[in-house]
Amino acid sequence: MTVLERLRVEAEDAGERLDRWVADALQDLGYDVSRSQVQAWLDEGRIQAGRVRIKASDRVEAGETYVVEIPQPEPIRLEGESIPVDVVHEDEDVVVVDKPRGMVVHPGAGHWRGTLVHALIGRGTPLSALGGDFRPGVVHRIDKDTSGLLVLAKTDRAYHGLAEQLRAHTMERVYLAIAHGRLTHDRGRIDAPVGRDPKNRQRMAVTEGGKPAVTHFEVVERFDAHTYLRLRLETGRTHQIRVHLAYIGHPLAGDPVYGPRHTLPIDGQALHAHTLGFAHPATGRWLSFQSPLPDDMERLLRGLRGGLY
Repeated sequence: MTVLERLRVEAEDAGERLDRWVADALQDLGYDVSRSQVQAWLDEGRIQAGRVRIKASDRVEAGETYVVEIPQPEPIRLEGESIPVDVVHEDEDVVVVDKPRGMVVHPGAGHWRGTLVHALIGRGTPLSALGGDFRPGVVHRIDKDTSGLLVLAKTDRAYHGLAEQLRAHTMERVYLAIAHGRLTHDRGRIDAPVGRDPKNRQRMAVTEGGKPAVTHFEVVERFDAHTYLRLRLETGRTHQIRVHLAYIGHPLAGDPVYGPRHTLPIDGQALHAHTLGFAHPATGRWLSFQSPLPDDMERLLRGLRGGLY
């Protein structure tokens, strides 16, 4: 069995080597793929584009689409599962979900069951096939150990409309977070490119060859050794908030990848997608949703205010 993934080159990626760009794009989708594996697939003809012949050293161009045929070791079927899911809005075109911490958004390497997509299919929610075989309707994601709001497309029209808002940076995405250390500035803007960590391809990092990434932050409350923050994404790179806060020396509490070993007692990073706003892809009407802070973060804040941590 094979899976077909359609990868589109955005303007900021133009000029990258084909093999590196494909590997990074697939890793962003959850695949454990190396450049050498991509090169082997090129040799086998598993990667196709509009060109007659493509090779690893080609430079990708904005607007190009590559179709990658990914062999699967065993048959995998995307079937619905009976999993509780908190739907905060649904109409003919979109569904907005409040995802709990610990749930993966869509199937991928190491997570072939129990995802949000499985839960939505299980409740009979139709999803646009444009996201890919295992990412139907998924136009943006939040990490497994981040809680909060995201929107999925039920129709192809909605998928295109939401994806365009993400590209144009017009979708509103505001997060609440607890970070290590006391930030001295009340508000600020972090403008630092994010890409694969050259020393560890399983991590992201601020790197010279990364994609443009901008995060705006505002201090909500300060404690002895931590800060409660409100953050707004201007772009939406993989692990962007986590990487940016670590980059300025204030990693998220509980972040197992970018934070310190000794941290606040929370199962996953203290990051919550609090506000989501977008223009409805069919009507153009602005929709805005807010999710209350989850119990685990509320508990941390009470402990910080009481001097327990």
